[in-house]
Amino acid sequence: MEEIKWHFGVVAESLRSDIRQIAEGHATIRHELQDLRSEFKDEFKEMRALLRLSFSQLDQRIVTLESDISMLKSRMDRLEQATHS
Repeated sequence: MEEIKWHFGVVAESLRSDIRQIAEGHATIRHELQDLRSEFKDEFKEMRALLRLSFSQLDQRIVTLESDISMLKSRMDRLEQATHS
């Protein structure tokens, strides 16, 4: 009976050691995932800022082009009226 208790104690201690290792591995993985999440969050914020800037610049270019086209149409209309008069 004592030998069975001793053997069970050895097996139980081995299991405790394995469980500790698994828990430590889990904690490490969890920490690494949190770090990655933080990195992705920062990169996403940076990407959004760059996209906002790009869209703002594109919008300004479109406004400028629309204005230029409008001025050219007005000039063409005046030239056409002058040639038809």
